[in-house]
Amino acid sequence: MKNLSALFTDFYSLTMAQGYWKKGMNCRAIFEMFFRRQPFGGGFAVFAGLGTLLETILNLGFSDEDIGYLRGLGLFEEGFLAYLRDFRFTGSLWAMDEGRVVFPHEPLIRVDSGLIECQILEGIILNTVNFQSLIATKTTRVWLASGKGTLMEFGLRRAQGIDGAMSASRAAFIGGASGTSNTAAGKAFGIPVMGTMAHSWVMSFDNEEEAFSAYAEIYPKHPVFLIDTYDTLKSGAPNAITVGKRLAAGGKNFGIRLDSGDIHYLSVEVRKMLDAAGLVKATIAVSNDLDESIIQTLTDAKAPINSWGVGTQMVTGGGDAAFTGVYKLTAKEDAAGRLCPAIKFSDNPEKTTTPGVKQVWRLKDSCGMALADVLELESPAGLEDPAGDSAPDSIQPGQRYAFWHPSADYRHFYHTPINAPEPLLKLCLKDGKLVREEPPLEAIRRFVQADLDIFDQSYKRLLNPHIYKVSITHRLRELKLKLIKNFLEDL
Repeated sequence: MKNLSALFTDFYSLTMAQGYWKKGMNCRAIFEMFFRRQPFGGGFAVFAGLGTLLETILNLGFSDEDIGYLRGLGLFEEGFLAYLRDFRFTGSLWAMDEGRVVFPHEPLIRVDSGLIECQILEGIILNTVNFQSLIATKTTRVWLASGKGTLMEFGLRRAQGIDGAMSASRAAFIGGASGTSNTAAGKAFGIPVMGTMAHSWVMSFDNEEEAFSAYAEIYPKHPVFLIDTYDTLKSGAPNAITVGKRLAAGGKNFGIRLDSGDIHYLSVEVRKMLDAAGLVKATIAVSNDLDESIIQTLTDAKAPINSWGVGTQMVTGGGDAAFTGVYKLTAKEDAAGRLCPAIKFSDNPEKTTTPGVKQVWRLKDSCGMALADVLELESPAGLEDPAGDSAPDSIQPGQRYAFWHPSADYRHFYHTPINAPEPLLKLCLKDGKLVREEPPLEAIRRFVQADLDIFDQSYKRLLNPHIYKVSITHRLRELKLKLIKNFLEDL
């Protein structure tokens, strides 16, 4: 992603950017990226893609070839093309930690820069975060369904192109996969690479025993034999056991993989055969278009499975094609230099945006368990505050608050925090420069798992998960209602 062209954006971002340039409207602006609904009908999502995004933004620009292409379209003035030739992101970007467990309607990313820069970043932000968050969330669901077992990401051949495969491998590792079959992703991201054998290996030999013996000779450290090429129980398993006994006699272990048929029945029968042969340490891996529902069914049935190979359903998102992230203007500078809140109004309350420059705070109970996320207004210098109070919101322990549903309707709850809430948005880029190092993928992967632990199981179940509260403060609600009222009065 280091050399990605800034042309990687929707064309309207460039036509609007030229419009802002011609009209002298490159004022300071605040945009937020958030999403509207949980994928897969779940109760949580995992924020992923930040490391990729920051690296891309730091290197984003227009090459001479890019400028030549835009010139050839006949829509852009030479002055604007000269502006683009020197384009670099010079603003600030806040984001939640990569791997954070996140929820709809709360900003995951906040961009503060000139209007043109903010607009040009829209495509790359949404493309990067939406896809990787979708895959990380899917993988985490699969990992939880497996009882936090060993997952092998096998999705390279079914991913959406080369870029999709690389991003999916990165996101799947964050979400809980132990390794990937994608060798290029292993090299690029430091992810452990994993693999067994294909049916073609077995078919290339005169018989299965010869195929398994040859593989074990070449790779004696825990080889895994694919046993369903011909007949799993009558041929594959017996031949694997024959070779496995020779390995066991030399102090080596092995595994078998099932890739077709009734996985529950076959895993039980193969386990019986292995144990009867004294091969109690031999492991069983399974694959074959698995998803979290199938895996949870097998886990609940106590199928004797040690690891899971998941491909298509993990790296494509399965039944949910896209993460619903959007990128909206929430504040902009006026002619007097004041930063004023902005709102998008809609007849659908869920699509009416929450205005202003905001922080997200996570409220926790005395045991450190998450209770709710709350959006509050920040008041940086120059922010005009229609609520009449120049001080930012402050959620203090020991005080009782009313927190409201983001749609600015009647739903609310009262809460008295017993400890200081955790701020979730953190500064990543300032004046276009990185201000903190992003952690390695393994640390992000561990962070996901630790963050999941502070949420009650009811939010993590596959079916009918409990809805986690994302709320706004009273002062932010008043601002939102005021802007809606002003809009309706102007109609």
